[in-house]
Amino acid sequence: MNRLLLAIAMLAMACLPAQAALTLCNRTSYILYAATSAIQTPRSQTQGWTRIVPGECQLARKEPLTAEIYLIHARSSLAHSGPARAWGGNYPVCVKDTNFVIKQAVTAPYCTADDTFALPFAPLDNRGKSVWTMNFDEQPAMNLGEAQLAGVKRLLKDNGYRIERIDGKPDKATGAALLDFRKRMRFSPIAGNAELFEALEQQAARKIAPAGYTVCNQSSQALLVALGQWENGRPTSRGWWTVQPGACAKALTQSLNNDKVYLLAQRKSGATLVSGPERFCTTASAFEIRGNDNCVGRGYSQSGFAATQTKGLTGYIAHIGSTGLNR
Repeated sequence: MNRLLLAIAMLAMACLPAQAALTLCNRTSYILYAATSAIQTPRSQTQGWTRIVPGECQLARKEPLTAEIYLIHARSSLAHSGPARAWGGNYPVCVKDTNFVIKQAVTAPYCTADDTFALPFAPLDNRGKSVWTMNFDEQPAMNLGEAQLAGVKRLLKDNGYRIERIDGKPDKATGAALLDFRKRMRFSPIAGNAELFEALEQQAARKIAPAGYTVCNQSSQALLVALGQWENGRPTSRGWWTVQPGACAKALTQSLNNDKVYLLAQRKSGATLVSGPERFCTTASAFEIRGNDNCVGRGYSQSGFAATQTKGLTGYIAHIGSTGLNR
């Protein structure tokens, strides 16, 4: 798996908007989503997600960088095929799947809210500067223009086009694929890069199932999700993941190796939205339970899970709408 490399550089003040403080530039071939955290004892403020398409820079924080410590985490879009790419460190910080701002005490227990979870952040060394720019790079290194073309190539490949090499060099195959995609999307003649990357990402997300098991909530209410599967010949159930409306949560990060994964989804009000005949043990709070026999006798509840077919797949995305699982 390619690892995103982080390069940090100071950008000339004349090149930045007057209000810019922390700017993030994407010199990779992946669409990135970044979150940042500012720590000023005794409080911290974490916010995300800043979407950065290849070859562009985005403002992540407007305020001057005067806090004691800044932390950052970035991840690749779920629309990309293959394993997720991420950059982080050793500092667990609470985030949400959807766009968010979290303010809490530095010493507060992490991720006590139902819809938060921890990701590993890395420290940002802005060298005491109130204005800073960070460049995300991959190998071989590219400038912004090359990254933009490489990003288009990667997303075209994610959409099923035959693209031989992901790099910043133009070629006939990429030109033909791009022309075909624009025609298929019925772009207006004045449609620019923003429309192109948005359409490429949306279309790829419908085709690509990233490694692992992802649950996307297309209903209007927050969902609680649990999974059941066989591990080393023994049934195991885990829950609960909170998935906000319009968001996706990656419940399993490793490549799938089972013919089926079983899914249970409930509204926070308690109403069941996705269930089925396969029985697993559950509890009202977070759980990981081995075995599905004698659930009640062991102090658990027994719930019915719906089967999702994952045979031969390394990744699967379960789309849940207002009436249940969208097959």
